[in-house]
Amino acid sequence: MSSPTSPTLNLDGLDLAALLCSRVCHDVISPVGAIVNGLEVLEDDQDESMRTFALELIGKSARQASARLKFARIAFGAAGSAGASIDLADAESVAKGMFSDEKTKLTWSAPQALFPKNKVKLLLNLVMVATSAIPRGGLIDVVVSGDAEAPTLVLKAKGSHARIPPHVEELMAGSPESGTVDAHGILPFYAGLVARAAAMDVRFAIEGDEVTITATPTVISLPEIPGGEASDTALA
Repeated sequence: MSSPTSPTLNLDGLDLAALLCSRVCHDVISPVGAIVNGLEVLEDDQDESMRTFALELIGKSARQASARLKFARIAFGAAGSAGASIDLADAESVAKGMFSDEKTKLTWSAPQALFPKNKVKLLLNLVMVATSAIPRGGLIDVVVSGDAEAPTLVLKAKGSHARIPPHVEELMAGSPESGTVDAHGILPFYAGLVARAAAMDVRFAIEGDEVTITATPTVISLPEIPGGEASDTALA
């Protein structure tokens, strides 16, 4: 879970940027490499069937690379930096684009509304965390409810061999057991940073072949008021 307690690992800004860049490169290197291979076939092979195959490969790979970059632009980058909000319809579009040719299917239920930027970034990062919960593919169901300032985000990842990804909870809490984070763990670590910036608490649960990720506004318990009762305040 991502908790309101202080993380034990404060990653240097340069290291964070380098690891996130590595993650983005990892996501786009495969389709970009396929485009290069397809162009080489077009240059060297005159067989019509091979050229047709190469053109199809180039087209498919270009769409994949574009979809992954559009996703990264919102999930990791400064997309919409001129404002403080992002349209959930844009988030849905880039999320579904990520899985258009994959073994994982995505369903999405959310209001057509502007939400605070960090809450949208958290939602997209949790989509990626959810994919690692079903390594053999399956279905990810995303449901956003509540108002923009205090939403509830629920992601259900269902598939064969579903599991809460190893170390994901400690990484999101900013307290990895190893005391360090690498390119493999940077995504949940970054998701935890965004969750704390958005004042959201993230919890994981598993039942059978379904992992549920729930993000809700962080609740801070206030000290007891003399002559009264303690109260809790939810921060959006």
